[in-house]
Amino acid sequence: MSQVIGQRRSTRSTRMNSSSVITSVHTTLRRQMVQEFLAECLSTYVMMVFGLGSVAHMVLGNKTFGSYLGVNLGFGFGVTMGVYIAGNISGAHMNSAVTFTSCALGRMPWKKFPVYVLGQFLGSFMAAATIYGLFYPIIHFSSGELTVTGPTATGGIFATYLPDHMTLWRGFVDEVIVTGMLQLCLCAITDKDNPEHQGTQPLVIGFLIVIIGVGLGMNSGYAINPSRDLPPRFFTYLAGWGTQVFRAGDNWWWVPVVAPPLGAYLGGIVYLVFIGSSTSRKPKKLEDPAAYEDHRISSLPKTSHDPSMMSSLTPASVAPTTRSPVSSSFTPVSVPPIKRSSFQPAPPVRDSVNEEHF
Repeated sequence: MSQVIGQRRSTRSTRMNSSSVITSVHTTLRRQMVQEFLAECLSTYVMMVFGLGSVAHMVLGNKTFGSYLGVNLGFGFGVTMGVYIAGNISGAHMNSAVTFTSCALGRMPWKKFPVYVLGQFLGSFMAAATIYGLFYPIIHFSSGELTVTGPTATGGIFATYLPDHMTLWRGFVDEVIVTGMLQLCLCAITDKDNPEHQGTQPLVIGFLIVIIGVGLGMNSGYAINPSRDLPPRFFTYLAGWGTQVFRAGDNWWWVPVVAPPLGAYLGGIVYLVFIGSSTSRKPKKLEDPAAYEDHRISSLPKTSHDPSMMSSLTPASVAPTTRSPVSSSFTPVSVPPIKRSSFQPAPPVRDSVNEEHF
């Protein structure tokens, strides 16, 4: 009997402990910083899985299962899916250069910068591991030797490397300009004073990535994102490609880390100087909607007691012209309920209700 009671007590204590753990985990996950970290991690993972997978098809498929256009579409619509996943939580940066620019321009506090970047790096690293696992047998087709350069190179599946016609510093300038174009267009697409794009941002951003790849991607592989390049490169170093992933292309590895933040910042500055300063301010709002309603009601046209000056709001105003004249003893007809949309309201006097709504 005592053993049964002891088992029941242990079962209850176990349930209580598990319940407290679940509550603690749930409370932790509800914190804003944690949610933003997880959102950046998951959205970057999704973007990189589609993007790296499309590169793997091009490199390993002997141009039968993939193409350069397919790579651009893979990354472009991978970004679109990432924005749909995390757009309402973290803004779906998926790019530490974009995060840096948001902090540098005062649109986001610096304390969030390491949270966002860590989430992006983790998601990108896991995506590289996923693609490596999925294509493991084909990746080792070159006699089991993992190389970065040459006809059977597979390191380019995961990170960018300079082609033979480019030098290190020309590649640096290329990354600065291309990332600046990216940030400039992102500022326009996400500008709240630009209503033409409302609701279409994820798709338009995806098309932007495709356009950048098609038009500007040949020189340096358009890394334009430290979170896209450095974590997969580090994964290849651990997976067997060795130190050549850092030494190839005159130590090219640091350029996709340094150049994109610089280019993104310059692109954001250009937009603010040339476009942001000329956009209209947000409409003012009234603090007390009730006060506005009182002001609106007091501005309604009054019904005249003079039969010759009948109000346009009375039923008599819509009567046929052949109707007999109204006698002088006619009493005014009560005004029927008026829809708010049937008249123009008086201008607001204080801030709270959006003027654009009216």
